[in-house]
Amino acid sequence: MGPPLGVHELLHVFSFLEARDLLRAAQVDKVWNEVSGTKELWRQLCLRRWSSCKDSQVTRGTQTWKQYYLCRSELDFRVESGRPEKDLSPCRAQRQVCSLSGEIAKLAYISPNEYCFDRREKSVVCTASSDGTVRAWNLHAGMEIWSSPLQPDALVNLVTYPQLQLVVTVDAQGLIKVWEAESGRESASFCLPTHSSALEASDHPEGPFLLAACADGTLYTLTVPGLQLLSRVSAFPNHPASLLCSPDCQWVFTLAQDSDLSPKVFHSHSLLCPLEDEPPVSTALPIGLTSKACWAPDEAARLVVVHRDDNGVQWVVTTYELGAKKSRDAMNVLVQQIATFNLPDTMMPPHLMKGHGSQVVLLVSGSELVLFTIHGLRLAAFQDHQQPITSLCVDQSRVVTSSFDLSLRVYMWKKGNKFPVLKSCYHLLGGSHRWASGFTQVESDSMSIVGVEARSAGTSILRSYYFQLQRD
Repeated sequence: MGPPLGVHELLHVFSFLEARDLLRAAQVDKVWNEVSGTKELWRQLCLRRWSSCKDSQVTRGTQTWKQYYLCRSELDFRVESGRPEKDLSPCRAQRQVCSLSGEIAKLAYISPNEYCFDRREKSVVCTASSDGTVRAWNLHAGMEIWSSPLQPDALVNLVTYPQLQLVVTVDAQGLIKVWEAESGRESASFCLPTHSSALEASDHPEGPFLLAACADGTLYTLTVPGLQLLSRVSAFPNHPASLLCSPDCQWVFTLAQDSDLSPKVFHSHSLLCPLEDEPPVSTALPIGLTSKACWAPDEAARLVVVHRDDNGVQWVVTTYELGAKKSRDAMNVLVQQIATFNLPDTMMPPHLMKGHGSQVVLLVSGSELVLFTIHGLRLAAFQDHQQPITSLCVDQSRVVTSSFDLSLRVYMWKKGNKFPVLKSCYHLLGGSHRWASGFTQVESDSMSIVGVEARSAGTSILRSYYFQLQRD
């Protein structure tokens, strides 16, 4: 028998092992135990299994890469299984959060959506209600953290900046306010001339900013947290607009609602740093009668749009790549069409749309969820809901849908040979149809799922679920 392998030789051999084999190797003797727990071995396992995994998620807390791998593997199993009382539990935050005359207009997480397993993680959401209050909720503890003073007008929208711990709301009159997420203290305000049709939060490399679209088609760009006006541009005169920031925050997509006007794309730097007497850098896409749009989350500037064809008859999905070319005199927007396909004639026009990765688009039509590649290959279709789907939450691990049938549906992504595979897992049921009219919104982070359940009396409650982990 030859001499035992040294530490470096063992490290080389162990680098080819999976997690289960490393755990077995740790039981051989003291040397194997120490080598099998080497940081770099478990770091590489994490990065191979979860492409979104970041060093900051481990170094920020007290967990090791091994602890991270084992905890997240357990979490993935529990999210996929969804067994009551074993994998997830209803939180006590299932209570009415607004007055008898109000309902939740918007829900958003204020806690960072990162996987952290050092016992300090906490899922916190904020709600804006038509009764004029903004509130913060600890989903794990199932309790309200704070509630703002009653505002004069109903709150109609909300966005959050988790890294800055800030919440931004807008009321029915167009009054925008910034709230500190830890205390609920109001820190800034800005009044739009008309009510707002859209809010969009952006963490731009040059600094965070807020986009607000007015009902008259004007787009406002404001600093955060001070809400100082940076620019104001008329995007679609007399037409309310919707807004979408690209994943790299370099582009802003604007769409005129209920109009055949061509959508526009703005270069965000020109909104942040406008030049005197010069319009912001933008271009109109060569399409009309646009319905929905989304960005591909794994690409810096890949835009997917649902629109009518040139004859105004067939629904078409077109994908563009955006770029900017700077010349001596100006900045020009480059738009390249990279894919297009027609939706089936039997498919109703989609009312919800999200992207996944760089090649997959999810469309919701009525109660059906359909997955296509950007080139038109139909990957899957799900008809798990009995009534129309009202909200769609998509991340790199899972998809959650809400419906008027008083259920939330959980799906998990799996690696396929060429394209990701979506697996339907289980339902999370809401309350009684006697008291409730269905779920209207759903959001999810790494540890929890929360939905807004509309009540027959015109109020709302939160129904939330927290995934349980058994940690040493």
